[in-house]
Amino acid sequence: MGSQIILPEKFRPTLRKYFGELFLGTGNDTIKKMEQQLKNSTKLISVGDVTTFHLIESGIIPDVYIIDNRTNRKPTPDRVDKNHRFTQATVDNPSGTITEDLVNNIESAVLSDKNVRIFVNGEEDLAALPAILLAPINSIVLYGQPGEGVVLVEITESKKEEIKDLMNKIIEFQNTNNSLNNLWRKLNGNKNK
Repeated sequence: MGSQIILPEKFRPTLRKYFGELFLGTGNDTIKKMEQQLKNSTKLISVGDVTTFHLIESGIIPDVYIIDNRTNRKPTPDRVDKNHRFTQATVDNPSGTITEDLVNNIESAVLSDKNVRIFVNGEEDLAALPAILLAPINSIVLYGQPGEGVVLVEITESKKEEIKDLMNKIIEFQNTNNSLNNLWRKLNGNKNK
């Protein structure tokens, strides 16, 4: 599992805000509302079981999807398409954390020319953050907002800077011995902090 970023309680309210545009609704109707925006993305990354299920059910195949077979912290029926079109990866990632294993697998998936399914043992609750940082410009990251709909994040330099700033604050808050510097450099595009 390697290094891991643990979300401090003080940052939980910040993560309740939308990092992109919220599309209200449930099911395939929500996906149809955003269909035009999805067509020209460099990479399409979907985070969450319900979001991914409805995306695939609508005939839109993500380049990368990240699921944990849970929704609202309860088991979900095994509904997401797991056919041979996807290269499979499995990572351990506890709730409220971003592990080095998760980051490495998202990075590999984004760089791959194949469709990749990342199954998370634990929770993918924070996976959208490294996905936003690691996705190429003009990509789209989708993640579910329970009880409301789906958030669509268009990957721009300014969006990456917003998430880098948040991640930097989280890491500085918990990093008293610089143990997360390598992980942070990877999320920060391998630049020096």
